[in-house]
Amino acid sequence: MAWLAKQVEAGLAEVDLSVPQYRLLAALADAPEAPSNLACRLGVRPPSVTALVDGLVGRGLVSRRPQTGDRRRVSHDLTDAGRSALALADRATEQRLQALVAGLPAGRAAAAFDGLTAWGEAMLLARRGVGR
Repeated sequence: MAWLAKQVEAGLAEVDLSVPQYRLLAALADAPEAPSNLACRLGVRPPSVTALVDGLVGRGLVSRRPQTGDRRRVSHDLTDAGRSALALADRATEQRLQALVAGLPAGRAAAAFDGLTAWGEAMLLARRGVGR
């Protein structure tokens, strides 16, 4: 697993993103989020999210705006550049993983990707508290 994670990390480096930045962009792809919700979704403390968001705001990948009805609270959302960066990162990591399975027979390569998809689904369900 650690070696596979390193391959994903190398793919993300090709598009100048770290794994935490990629995770944050992917979390925001669903909907705008408040910092506390992002921290919970990412399993980090709010100050870590703030530092991470600051860097992505500085790069123009994330926007920060006051929430409707309460200007003290902010919400974060992907910018168009952030959506583009996320799409590039998705392609870079997929290409890296495709290269890894290139030597496998077609059925085994498909099974490898099916397994990753199944793990993703399981983690989403676990985050929602399903099956506990």
